[in-house]
This record gives sequence, C-alpha cells and structure tokens, in this order.
Amino acid sequence: MFKTRITELLGIEYPIVQGGMVHLSRAELAAAVSNAGGLGIITSADHATKEGLRDELRRTKSLTDKPFGVNINLSPAARPVDTEEYINVVIEEGVRIVETSGRSPEPYMKQFKQGKVIVIHKAPGGVRFAETAELVGCDAVSIIGYECGGHPGPDDTGSLVLVPATVAAVKIPVIAGGGFADAGGFVSALALGADGVLMGTRFMATRECPAHPKYKEWLLNSRETDTLITQRSIRAPSRNLRNGPALKVQEMESRGATLEELLTVTSGQNSTRAYFDGELEAGLVECGQVVGLIHDIPTVKEVIDGIITGACEIIEKRLAGFVAGA
Repeated sequence: MFKTRITELLGIEYPIVQGGMVHLSRAELAAAVSNAGGLGIITSADHATKEGLRDELRRTKSLTDKPFGVNINLSPAARPVDTEEYINVVIEEGVRIVETSGRSPEPYMKQFKQGKVIVIHKAPGGVRFAETAELVGCDAVSIIGYECGGHPGPDDTGSLVLVPATVAAVKIPVIAGGGFADAGGFVSALALGADGVLMGTRFMATRECPAHPKYKEWLLNSRETDTLITQRSIRAPSRNLRNGPALKVQEMESRGATLEELLTVTSGQNSTRAYFDGELEAGLVECGQVVGLIHDIPTVKEVIDGIITGACEIIEKRLAGFVAGA
C-alpha cells in the first residue's frame, strides 16, 4: 500500500516523514512515528554534546526497532558544534538515515557515504537547492514550500508549484513538505509527483509530542491566518505563530534592528519556555499554515492510520467517481 521510492529507500511502511523540529523532535515522538510506519527524526541540535546525542539515539533505539533518522543542521549556529563528531556518533550508533538542513552537505558527503548513511537533504524552498543536493550525491531531497513552519526559504514559492517543478528537475526521490497534514494533502503530494510527505506541525499536536498542553491547545485554537514570517532582514525567514514576540521582531526589523538586537527576542531559550513551560508569550515558536487544519490531539498512530485510510478512500471513491463520471 503506497509503495514508493521513499518507502523502498528508507525501509518504511508508509511514505510519511516527521520533520526534524528543533526542541520537539525527541526520542518519544520519533519512535512513535517509526512504530506507526513512517520515519521518525530526532534533531541533533537539541544536544549540547555528542554524548548527549548518543544518549538520545540509544533512547530512541530502546523505543523502536524500526528505521529512524537524525536531523543535522548545517547552518551557522550561536552554539557551534563539531559536525564531523556528531556524524561519527550517528554512524557509531548504527543509524543509517540522516536529514541535513541549512547549508549544502557537500563537505560531509564522503563521511556519510563511508558510513553507509542515506542522506536526505531538506531544500529550503527552491528547485536550485534540490538540484545541488542531487549533484553532491544526496539520496533524496525534501522540498519545503512557503506554507511550512520554520524556514520556508527565500523565494516564497508554495508547494503546489514547487513540488512538481522539483520532480521535473531531479531524478532522486522527492519528499513534499509545507502544508501537509491530512489524507487530502498526502494524495495531492503523490499526484504532484512526490514520493512522500514531510510533516512537522501536524506531529506537534499529538500526544507523544513533548510540548506543553497549553502550547498544543494554542495550536487547536489557531487558524491558517495566525502565522507570520519573521527574520527576513537577516536572510533567515521563519514562519512563527502570531504572538507578542513575533510581532515585536517584525517591528524591530522594520526599523533596522541588528542581529544582536533581534537575538534578545529570538533566543532559543525564550522559545523553550513557550514550548515546554506553556509561557506562550515568552518567545518565538515555529508553526506552519496547516495549523488551520488541526482540530484534535490524537496519538501519532491515529494520525498516520487516518491519513492512509483517508487516502485510500479519496482515491477509490472520490477520484474514481470523477473518472467514471467522465
């Protein structure tokens, strides 16, 4: 059922990938996604040391015997890490799937390939980034549309255009991200030529997500119009839920605030208070426009099972009916 190049490449049951979300992509969530037939991903950036990452990998392996991946962010960070050491930990712990994001993974491709790691590069909203990923040897690419939470890229191109354009431009499998949360979105991604979908915001509103109940309730009460883009001025656009800090960042940018000034609001420490302590006005939180389609907080398994069952119904009943009617 829904066998694609991504299910074959990754050894998973369904072509559904959980996005690597900073702060929230921990062992319990990633393992739940993998156990439900998708691909769970943990984020290496959440761990200050390589041994902290090792512990998280081992904890994930204790919760699932299915494939899971690790996000390795290659963008410049306020807290620099030794990327090669983190990659070595991933390889030593037997994890064979990595999602890279930010800058091109080219400097690390030799290390990945020697470790027999499958590399999926998350391309930030532009076909040219996907083409580069293929050129440097990535095994697959996630192409992220403007609707996404987090970093949509510089060109503001929506998934409906971006996905088929990318599929036409590269030969490696394409995972569609940005605006996907339900069965209809899943079917549309496949219809556009993608080999699977990547979802972040939908998995935030699940029982296994470690976010505070107040944060999850905020998601349920938000509409598709309740997000905004910040940090364009520093060339790191980010889609966030609309709150005081997000509006303040936009105001600061409008008057030419420096990076140092913006960091007083955008600091990850502020964000963790919002995610984990329920202090919803403490800092920026990333969220996609698809939040307007989320109306419940089920288990991860219920989310994935619902998508697959719903997709079958759409294809076998609704779409087939249109063809028969023609």
